[in-house]
Amino acid sequence: MIRQEEEHADEIDEMLRQPGQIAISKEAEALSPQQGRAGTQKSPVPRTPRRSFLPAAYCAEPNPPAARGTSDMHANHKPPPGSTKLPPRKAFPPFESLRAFDAVARLGGVRKAAQALLRDHAVISRHLKALEAWTGTTLLERTPGGAVLTPEGREYHQHIEAAFNTIAYATIDLLKRNDDRCVHVWCMPAFALHWMTGHLESFQSANRDLDIELRSTREEPDFETQDADVVIQLVPTFGEPQERPAIVRAMELARLRTVPVASPEYLTGRPEIHRPEDLLAHELLHEEDFDAWQEWFAACGIDGELELSGPRLWHGHMTLAAARRGRGIALTNRLVAREDLASGRLVEIGASCQAFPAVAPWAYTFVARADRWDARPVRAFREWLIAAIEEELSATE
Repeated sequence: MIRQEEEHADEIDEMLRQPGQIAISKEAEALSPQQGRAGTQKSPVPRTPRRSFLPAAYCAEPNPPAARGTSDMHANHKPPPGSTKLPPRKAFPPFESLRAFDAVARLGGVRKAAQALLRDHAVISRHLKALEAWTGTTLLERTPGGAVLTPEGREYHQHIEAAFNTIAYATIDLLKRNDDRCVHVWCMPAFALHWMTGHLESFQSANRDLDIELRSTREEPDFETQDADVVIQLVPTFGEPQERPAIVRAMELARLRTVPVASPEYLTGRPEIHRPEDLLAHELLHEEDFDAWQEWFAACGIDGELELSGPRLWHGHMTLAAARRGRGIALTNRLVAREDLASGRLVEIGASCQAFPAVAPWAYTFVARADRWDARPVRAFREWLIAAIEEELSATE
């Protein structure tokens, strides 16, 4: 304990030998802890003389954080690049307190932060109070609606957030750079369920030293945080090309015919279908909206505002499951519906009718970070996927 106090005293002496860098509050020197507690104007957060050492620019004004711009406040106190001088220890509050403060500020509440950090909300509250005591500043206001950042808290969090992001991204980049044993793939649900899972064995056989993690989702990952190495998307082939971040690279895998399918049981006893327009008299199965059928009809030359109806089932694999049970007609492609078509559980409507044009409104697209494009797991998965799709398409032609 004595050695710690001596080290702290040496550090203070060193800072005092640098004019203009540190100013000590005269009130803090003169005020004892007992006098502070008995004073009539009590600070909302306890202040201690040990933590009252602030840059001179802060102490020269009555309310510097509120009065100064963010860039102004810190511009003169950033160490030059490559500096060998370490910041003083008191400039670093406990990491858990900073992490709790950052989570509360980002998520908008103590309980949400506790859930995200897997901590009890009382623990998060203690960390916040510790940070306020350390900085001598009220960072959050406790209101009936929850914790709200004060102006000083918002300004402080801007810098804390940037620092946490920098640490996180740098660490993830380092981890990924040394992770050559696993490829993390996000994929469209129908393609993941009906095609990818049935073909993964061949990938693993050809790459026995690689693991694969496959997630079925329509969400777009955050490539900044590298949620996924690879994303398999179904991208429209019409309209303007999709804009992507500069850090992302994409290539088209396959542009497949989109075809209507139904079970033989459903088609029995229902009106015959000779043209795409005839489908409007049938039960159409939709995903999350009517857009897919609207685009398919438009590609067939049937324009205008169509009055479409039918159940919305959100995902392509669910519309196929409903079609197998005779609930109606679904849109799919021959890769996804290959087994159902081969077994006779589903039949392609209009396969032998010239009135049904070959339309391909969407294309499967391979997306990955540009700087990871040729990383071994990504490259191995991409090369296998291209070969596997080409082989299967050539076999179905």
